[in-house]
Amino acid sequence: MRTIVDLPAEQVAALDAYTKAEGISRAEAVRRAVAAFVPRHGERHGSLRDHPAFGSSKGKAVDSVEQVRKLRAEWDHRP
Repeated sequence: MRTIVDLPAEQVAALDAYTKAEGISRAEAVRRAVAAFVPRHGERHGSLRDHPAFGSSKGKAVDSVEQVRKLRAEWDHRP
């Protein structure tokens, strides 16, 4: 399969450094990244309930709607 992907300049520079160090093409680097990201056939991954952060706010007096607003407001103040 062929595809076109737009990457930020910082990622392109990091990708180029990686490909040079490994002596591989960009295409091979992307294939490796996809292989590492996509679960292998037959493998089962644990539930999100197994993640240590799951339920970390349980029992706290937190207004979830207000919490989401605060988090989204952080996105408006990017450097």
